[in-house]
Amino acid sequence: MAESPRPQRFSMFREYTLADLFTLGNAACGTVAIFLCLQYIAEDEKRFLWTTFLLLPTAFALDAVDGWVARKLRRGSRLGADLDSLADTVSFGVAPAVLLYTLGARGAWDAILLVYFVCCGISRLARFNVTADDLEDPETGKVKYFEGTPIPTSLALVGVLGVAFWQDWTHAELLGGMFELGPWQLHPISLLYGISGSLMISTLRIPKP
Repeated sequence: MAESPRPQRFSMFREYTLADLFTLGNAACGTVAIFLCLQYIAEDEKRFLWTTFLLLPTAFALDAVDGWVARKLRRGSRLGADLDSLADTVSFGVAPAVLLYTLGARGAWDAILLVYFVCCGISRLARFNVTADDLEDPETGKVKYFEGTPIPTSLALVGVLGVAFWQDWTHAELLGGMFELGPWQLHPISLLYGISGSLMISTLRIPKP
């Protein structure tokens, strides 16, 4: 009786494409941004956060380039979609949340809203991966629209925080002030993260360029 052929072993490194390297660059920018937030908390050196404000737009540029490269080379990988979602979670979900926490939104209500924001971002990305095939135009094979706002829209929040940091509206002077709501503190700026997260998991149809 002939032996059945052994299944070919999956090789992660052989599976990588050039586009995937840009995706990993996106994830690296987000990770370093988080490290720099921690360094700022430890040393109170503004240069660490200014670098963070540069790294997150850089992550967005790399996120855009990876798709362009994949289309130009007409070569994707089985890892591509998952890599992209995981990298976006770090750079446009966790990093912006850590940034607001770093700037002073550290009340319990703030933490709940920031965790909600990150969970919404993860859910939004997972939904896209599951439904992308259903959203494709049968003629072009391209996704016609986003359902819910894309997670990189969190860069608008990062821009607001950049202005606040430039004006020294941080910590005790955090933009929007602070309220005692029951036993816990709430900085109203955290509500923007709650709104952003809700828009991500909404059923709004955003045309895809």
